[in-house]
Amino acid sequence: MRYAIRLVIDYDYPGASDHVRNILRLMPGNGPDQQVLTSALTITPPPDERRDGIDFFGNATTAVAWHDPVATCRFDLTAEVERGVPAPLADTSPSPAALAADLAALADIGPAAPHHFRAPSPRIPPDAAAVDFARAHLRETTLATVVALGEALHAEMRFDAGATDANTPPAVAFANRHGVCQDFAQVMICALRGIGIPAAYISGFLRTDPPPGQPRLQGVDAMHAWVRAWCGAAMGWVEYDPTNAKHPGDDYITVAVGRDYADVAPVLGAIRTAGGQDSRHAVDVVPLDTPAPPPGQQEGAT
Repeated sequence: MRYAIRLVIDYDYPGASDHVRNILRLMPGNGPDQQVLTSALTITPPPDERRDGIDFFGNATTAVAWHDPVATCRFDLTAEVERGVPAPLADTSPSPAALAADLAALADIGPAAPHHFRAPSPRIPPDAAAVDFARAHLRETTLATVVALGEALHAEMRFDAGATDANTPPAVAFANRHGVCQDFAQVMICALRGIGIPAAYISGFLRTDPPPGQPRLQGVDAMHAWVRAWCGAAMGWVEYDPTNAKHPGDDYITVAVGRDYADVAPVLGAIRTAGGQDSRHAVDVVPLDTPAPPPGQQEGAT
């Protein structure tokens, strides 16, 4: 599938800020089953400093700064991305107990090495309750354990857009059994790491469809979060979305990968101002491919 993506994020500062610095992680990148055909990030007002680069984990970053006071700013992303259908999974993963031997034998500390994703991270500290929950869902293989845990979290937790915010610790979200996709992902990562399975946080876009018979509204798609778990040397990384209890398909577009939300936050920075700030965002993920007609039926035939 090819998608046209549009993301707009607006910030309003009641008191104009005389110093704003941000690091943006908004641009999709190339990766497994994904190719970026075109992309552009427009920033209004134009920043006094802008530096585009790649961070340690391979994510596209844009560092910006304004030297003069700004009362509003807008980040406007447009991109065209081709997303393939992931190949069916054949479970060649070891048991969770045997995974430690695969990790010990892996002499790699590159960006995709599982060693970076084994330990607690700043936003995902250990949580005994989540680890106990994971132990209750151990299976014969690592992949089966990842799927069983993801399905159990999906059944146990309730999606509630108003229950948490970006700073809610995963232990709190799990204790209350509710949250948004960020919470589902970080709870699952916490639980997997607690039983020795390396796990990473993925941010991206998820194509959504309106209810049957309803028109599709602009700006209703969303940024999303899911999990990447390391399932041994033979199988490598496998993605899972606990919010929807499924392996991501061709309706998921990856933007950034990290240890937790802090590594992939779309907008991360510092401002000096009086008062708070208001923010709004809208996302559109529009398919550009037209499904082929059934065999023997030509397009436009009656």
